[in-house]
Amino acid sequence: MSSGRMNAGQAGPGQALAAGEIFWPPADALSAAAETIRATLGDWPAATVQWRFCLTPPRDPAWMAERHTVLIVAVAPADRALADWQARGATLIDVSGDLTVLIADGERHALRGARTDDWLAALAAFVDCGFVLRDALCLALAWRAPGAWPDRLADFPDLPGLPERTWRFPPCPSALGLYPVVPDADWVERLIALGVRTIQLRVKMADPMADPMADPAALREQIVRAVAAARRAPDEVRLFINDHWRLAVEAGAYGVHLGQEDMADADLGAIAAAGLRLGLSTHGYYEILHAWHFRPSYIACGAVFPTATKVVKTAPQGVSRIAAYQRLLRDAVPVVAIGGIDLATLPEVLATGVRSAAVVRAVTHADELPMAVNALLAAFTHNGPMQR
Repeated sequence: MSSGRMNAGQAGPGQALAAGEIFWPPADALSAAAETIRATLGDWPAATVQWRFCLTPPRDPAWMAERHTVLIVAVAPADRALADWQARGATLIDVSGDLTVLIADGERHALRGARTDDWLAALAAFVDCGFVLRDALCLALAWRAPGAWPDRLADFPDLPGLPERTWRFPPCPSALGLYPVVPDADWVERLIALGVRTIQLRVKMADPMADPMADPAALREQIVRAVAAARRAPDEVRLFINDHWRLAVEAGAYGVHLGQEDMADADLGAIAAAGLRLGLSTHGYYEILHAWHFRPSYIACGAVFPTATKVVKTAPQGVSRIAAYQRLLRDAVPVVAIGGIDLATLPEVLATGVRSAAVVRAVTHADELPMAVNALLAAFTHNGPMQR
């Protein structure tokens, strides 16, 4: 924490708040509260960027265009002023009403939850822990007990405006175990023969002229063939189909896996009515809350480590965050860790309490597939029973 007179705030490495315009309560008290909270949160790496929090529009309009300047709007502004601030590129947190609304990069995220007296100090502390702003805001609104990381879903804010949930997805086992994600039915058949019992078929559509798998008939054939292979197995195979939910319903798959970007276009009610399980991808606290609203059969959290198999907008989460997500969701829904996991990193992932881990290259790029699968399966056995 830097010394000297402070009027508004910056959160960054080694300092939760420092220098700016106007704060209430006084910045010194707010800064001290933020540092006290930060000290109770554990050994989280400090943020790599600095943030400035202002309670009044900065005197210098150029500040508005700085990516890491946040204007806390405590009194409802005129529409013209709000439009001007957004046009200048400002990030806004509107607390003038019952909702807490984050407006950033052209997106609006509304949260419904109680703001404690030190929510702003908590926000600065969680930002200093390296969380992106919308995730830090979720944590700040869940902040209740001094010295305790928010680990209760009941304390976290709701996301108003989401579709009403009128369906129920079937549950899946709390420990899905090894969960390879593979590109075609050949891989599904090979893995079933090797004893793998949770698999995701992820066939990505491409240019039909360049990739025959982009042909809808070929895609349907792959899904039907994979589902048939799962049904022939002597015991249950949990085959999830990525994205193509209509074909998954038609073929009678065990479940569907959707990314955040795919949820808006999918008929979740139809998936549930067909008796399929649903898995949803998430990349932080805000997306976890979004996914949990729909009560899926599992929630995937990642990417844990850097991955070359998929373009991910968010930075790698690391095992400390996966452990926090597992503590939050352990009594609600199974957590599947995903992203960059291989045999070398699997033990530290399982040490978080997670009992389901998706892998891609650890299987599809294995030199000796039977040996690789056996070693991965053994890692789950050696790690003991599911921790609840």
